[in-house]
Amino acid sequence: MLRAVGFTDEDFKKPQIAIASTGSDLTPCNMHIDELAEHATKGADAGGAKPVNFSTITISDGISMGTKGMRYSLVSREVIADSIETVVAGESMDGLVPIGGCDKNMPGCMIAIARLNRPAIFVYGGSILPGLHKEKPIDIVSIFEAVGRHAKGEIDDGELKEIECNAIPGPGSCGGMYTANSMATAIEALGMSLPGSSAQLAVSQDKREDCFNAGKQVAKLIELDLKPRDIMTKAAFENAIKTCIALGGSTNIILHLLAIAHAADVDLTIDDFERLGEEIPLLADVKPFGKYNMSHLIRIGGIQPMMKILLDRGLLDGSCITVTGKTIAENLADVKPYPAYPAEQDIIRPWDDPIKETSHLRVLRGNLAPTGGVGKITGKEGLYFKGTAKVYENEEDSLQGILRGDVVAGDVVVIRNEGPVGGPGMREMLSPTSAVAGRGLIKEVALITDGRFSGGSHGFDVGHITPEAACGGPIGIVKNGDEIEIDAVKNTISLNIPQDEYDARMAAYEPKGPGERRGVLGKYAALASSASEGGVTDKNL
Repeated sequence: MLRAVGFTDEDFKKPQIAIASTGSDLTPCNMHIDELAEHATKGADAGGAKPVNFSTITISDGISMGTKGMRYSLVSREVIADSIETVVAGESMDGLVPIGGCDKNMPGCMIAIARLNRPAIFVYGGSILPGLHKEKPIDIVSIFEAVGRHAKGEIDDGELKEIECNAIPGPGSCGGMYTANSMATAIEALGMSLPGSSAQLAVSQDKREDCFNAGKQVAKLIELDLKPRDIMTKAAFENAIKTCIALGGSTNIILHLLAIAHAADVDLTIDDFERLGEEIPLLADVKPFGKYNMSHLIRIGGIQPMMKILLDRGLLDGSCITVTGKTIAENLADVKPYPAYPAEQDIIRPWDDPIKETSHLRVLRGNLAPTGGVGKITGKEGLYFKGTAKVYENEEDSLQGILRGDVVAGDVVVIRNEGPVGGPGMREMLSPTSAVAGRGLIKEVALITDGRFSGGSHGFDVGHITPEAACGGPIGIVKNGDEIEIDAVKNTISLNIPQDEYDARMAAYEPKGPGERRGVLGKYAALASSASEGGVTDKNL
């Protein structure tokens, strides 16, 4: 059968390398990846291996955002991992080069790599260039925030459409330190991408060469018998976490790194994010909370100078091996520092003058989140919030309430039944958080949910609240008017009602259970672990 697809006698003597493309016209993040796969194919061939191409699915978060379709986004991570594992293991391939460009296909590829444990290199599809509106850079989040500004009356229909038409100028992943760029950063710092892969534009010669070199290098990894689990150690995950914290990474890295670590049999928990976060300051002034896009960071050196800063301070484990066959320290030996601050750049702050002295990724616990919740709190929106609950049973109702003006200063918006089981699928609350920002309430309103957030969300937001409402979590007993207190210094989140009332409400609470019981959503709801365990589907098998 292989002769029919082009194998020659010589090809049967070579190791087979799977080139797994996530290319599609569904999203700008992936529209160019089939072309990039051709370069990886040529690289594998140049390395003396036989490349074999196949494709897997993707979901566009930005397109499905705010709709029921978004329930499939996190679920697609598992489908992608399952599909890549199935093909590579089913066809007994020797190595793997997956190329991903959107939020869920990246961790999906990495979960498959960890499960398969065959020589592999992940290639990031690259970042998009910013759009332009009134001579200022804009991106995907600009559109969602413009909806809130439109509801407030700040902009008219014409300007809203102008922003919508100009925010996404071409191929590549969303341009801030949102989930795609955060995951690319994490994967490179983990040692599973070639140096520089995370900080390249989607449409660039650098990215084409990255793909070619990855295909060629996997052939060498097969010779070296260097496998992903040799690279993805606990120390390597800690390197990834620290690098992402310094650069302002998304809350979704917690969800996805937990899932990848589970697949790699590495004991990583949300407590590790809390512990490591006390060591690392936030240094990058990047979107969504800052001024700059990934394209700006690329111009001053990308993530490698940040890794070198951490290494020189003894905060990275330089002995960790990487897909180059060299250690982190060896890879970083000749990396030049960022240009001088502030004379030549103001994207990366000095160590002793950070945006925030400790991590912006806060793991909070309390009687509202006994097994943890996750906030992205930079300090710009404050470090403490006490307010009055305004409860919504789903994302759609919350968005309408915010746009109507029902949500006012001092409110804590509570969105529940949006977790891995209750949604199902743990939708991202970018539309509500952006509507809050667009209405000018980002410092006056907090938002909590058992769902999650887009990497583009910013504000006083806490997601991943566990246990989720559908599984009996206390977020399900919150009533309108209750007082909620969030402390991002003490890392606590509390429902301030008398203990006897809390106990009575919990005893009487009847959770709704899975949001679906059939099809792919039903299967995910039946199998999904808690968000605090990565929302994976094979935790309890």
